[in-house]
Amino acid sequence: MDMTPDRAEMVALMALGWLAGNDELAPLFLGSTGAGVDDLRARATDPAFQASVLEFLTMDDAWVVAFCDQHGLSYEEPLRARYALPGAGEVHWT
Repeated sequence: MDMTPDRAEMVALMALGWLAGNDELAPLFLGSTGAGVDDLRARATDPAFQASVLEFLTMDDAWVVAFCDQHGLSYEEPLRARYALPGAGEVHWT
């Protein structure tokens, strides 16, 4: 399945809900992004914020596995969603 921007936003919103409901990861996410609890609702539809959700989630394989298993997604889908959102430039390692 191709990753469309609409699908990427849906995956990001699912990830945001998953993070918000995770007592261990929610504080880590808020601390790492500088977002507050009120920001979760206010910025949920902002593609840049959605990208930060997916970037945070994909930092740890165990988080990706837990999220994807809960939502019936392939393990590649969160990262593919991140790259389908605005601001995901190519990474150059040289």
